[in-house]
This record gives sequence, C-alpha cells and structure tokens, in this order.
Amino acid sequence: MAKSSKNLPADIKPLGDRVFVKRLGAQEEKSPAGIIIPDTAQKEKSKMGLVIAVGAGRYGEEGDLIPMTVKVGSKVVFNAGWDNEIDLDDEEEYFLVKESDILAVIK
Repeated sequence: MAKSSKNLPADIKPLGDRVFVKRLGAQEEKSPAGIIIPDTAQKEKSKMGLVIAVGAGRYGEEGDLIPMTVKVGSKVVFNAGWDNEIDLDDEEEYFLVKESDILAVIK
C-alpha cells in the first residue's frame, strides 16, 4: 500500500524558538451587508490556538540554550500573519511562529 504524501501535524518539528500552532475558533467575519471579509482584508488581530509542537529553544549570547517556556498542549493567544501560515491540505489552519509572538497562555 502506498504511503500518503499528505503532511501531518505530527510530521512537523519546529527548529530553534519556533512554535507550531493549530488555530482554534476561526470564524468568518461579515460586513453589515453580509459580505464575507477574508482574513487578508481584516485588521491584524491576535488568534487563539493550540500548541502542537515546539523547537528546542534559542541560544543566548553566551552560547547557552534557553529552553522554550511554552509547552505542547498549551492553549495560547498569538500574533501571526499570512506569511506564517502552513498549508497541510486539510480544513485546519496552522501557523509556525516565534515564541515571542505568543502573547499569553490560557489556563
């Protein structure tokens, strides 16, 4: 049986201080006239997501590894633009962002 070439979230391992996030609660925004406004036309807004994978961390000035503070499974609020979106050929939205783009962890 041939193996599917479709990428899966489990196949992605972020490097450095990058965080792989699955967007939660994405909703289409509509104008008062009922026209759907695409994400690219909306003002920059923070997004809510679930951390799927994290990198090892970043290196400090002394060459020491500074580990990630965000953990897999955390629910987070983050900033991301269209250039951070990862297309995995499914219905979900995924983003690869720096840990510094994460604004808050929701408990």
